[in-house]
Amino acid sequence: MKKQLLAVAIAALACVAAQADTIAKVKSSGVVTMGVRDSSGLSFTLGDGKYAGFHVDVCQRIVANLEKTVGKKLEVKYQSVTSQNRIPLVQNGTVDLECGSTTNNMARQKDVAFVVTTYVEEVRIAAKVASGITSIGQLKDKNVATTTGTTSVQLLRKHERANGVDFKEVFGKDHADSFLLLDSGRADAFVMDASILAANIANAKNPSDYRIVGEVLAVEPIAIMIRKDDPAFKKLADDTVRDMVKAGEMTKLWDKWFLQPIPPKNIKVGLALGDATKAAWANLNDKPAEDYAKK
Repeated sequence: MKKQLLAVAIAALACVAAQADTIAKVKSSGVVTMGVRDSSGLSFTLGDGKYAGFHVDVCQRIVANLEKTVGKKLEVKYQSVTSQNRIPLVQNGTVDLECGSTTNNMARQKDVAFVVTTYVEEVRIAAKVASGITSIGQLKDKNVATTTGTTSVQLLRKHERANGVDFKEVFGKDHADSFLLLDSGRADAFVMDASILAANIANAKNPSDYRIVGEVLAVEPIAIMIRKDDPAFKKLADDTVRDMVKAGEMTKLWDKWFLQPIPPKNIKVGLALGDATKAAWANLNDKPAEDYAKK
């Protein structure tokens, strides 16, 4: 019995080790799986199994370099992930690189690794113009929407100006669902990354009914997520981002996805390239959010 248990344990460890070597894994299978979001500001669905966005384009460049490394064309599969399941799906090998809008923080670094930061996010508040809400203090006794599995409301509660502000959390299963809570009046505000808020407002039936307001709750590094202990794949992905920054491609991608009309409705998100993201590109690293909070 002990020998059988040992054999099972060895097999399980071998499986984990195989998954951790992404380059070998995709070379053997001929398939690479990108984790994508249905309604994120950096990754979203176009319908019919098609996905697009700033981080989707970056991941496609990583995949192109992965193909060069393994010496063959790979079948690219898209796996829709949520805030709740994205980390487990990376850990268990279902997803090879997660191309959504995940904050790099110390807690998550215990379970996964991150490519160098591609985007630095400001966490803000979205509200209807008619509500008159413009600051944290006005959220007292209000319903505040957030997406299950995200860090945004935690950040709101910790903000110095939220002291004594008692509000009720209401949860959406994904970002589109959270925005629907605001749109339908079941929530008075939606707290989330500014890019996600801007993208959802741009795609609303009446975008002018909404605005992003209030104090910046936090500045967070957003990065593409990969498995831990896979230095070869991390180097390939990091080098891809570095080359894109050096060649000016990241700036062009920003213009494409945030300043120009985007599918499916050909609406401009209208999010300018911020100083924090410029600084991250000038000094590429995979430091967690806690390092940004120290500044």
